[in-house]
Amino acid sequence: MTATDGNMEVMRKTSARLLSLLSLLQARRDWPGALLAERLGISARTLRRDVDRLRELGYPVVTDKGPKGGYRLGAGTRLPPLLFDDEQAVALTVALRTVATSGTDVEDGAARAPATLRQVMPARLRHRIDALEVTAVRRSPSPSRDRADGGTPMALGAAVQAHEELRFDYTPAYPAGTGDDRVRPPRRVQSHHLVTHGGRWYLVAWDLDRDDWRVFRADRITPRVPTGPRFTPRDLPGNDVAAFVTGRFRGSDHSAEWLCRGEVVLHRPAAVAPHVPAGTVEELGPDRCRLTLGS
Repeated sequence: MTATDGNMEVMRKTSARLLSLLSLLQARRDWPGALLAERLGISARTLRRDVDRLRELGYPVVTDKGPKGGYRLGAGTRLPPLLFDDEQAVALTVALRTVATSGTDVEDGAARAPATLRQVMPARLRHRIDALEVTAVRRSPSPSRDRADGGTPMALGAAVQAHEELRFDYTPAYPAGTGDDRVRPPRRVQSHHLVTHGGRWYLVAWDLDRDDWRVFRADRITPRVPTGPRFTPRDLPGNDVAAFVTGRFRGSDHSAEWLCRGEVVLHRPAAVAPHVPAGTVEELGPDRCRLTLGS
């Protein structure tokens, strides 16, 4: 082996080690230095050199000065190159391709993003992505007016994270032909959770004027600025937001179960299950099954 070949081999090993180090830093918030060096199979001195190399590349690696010392990946003022492992890259592409069911007006950006991501993928991943054709179909057709503007969920999510009161105009759903021209005061709520359900975004909040929990559709919300004062979050009934929202849609404040249930025996195989996402199917035989639905 020539000196040049030896240098190239050292560079390849160093590059691979840097990628492994970056992957570990992204997978966990805080890493004790000794544990990180052990995972990489290197000395503490080599670890310090590798951390310095990542900083030169733009990654904001923060050194903790505690008794044992350690490292974490901080938030930087600019975006350095991102690192995804194979499964993360595939998962991200699938998520982008299915974002059309998210209920927000971001489909155009989501449609362009996979092409940008594909350009920086190695050939082995491009082949996997190209072989994965995904067509995202909503459960029911949703007109454009039922989609939340891309900025609305962002504004709601920011208020949820900051525990800030919100004021917003809310357009209720009225039966066709019954219009109502009255001027309504803005709703005042303590925003607790932002959730998706059935292809739409919803805000779970404590309504200050009604002194009760409410679930608001994001596409009917027009936020007002500025936001209100901070508040101390309340305990959601059951402490399970998914069960709470499901229960609200099924007519109950205390349970995710349907208030009314019915069963029917079908002379069809249990393979009909994918066609009844809101029900349960129990196989009774090769050509019979019991379907349970609620209302």
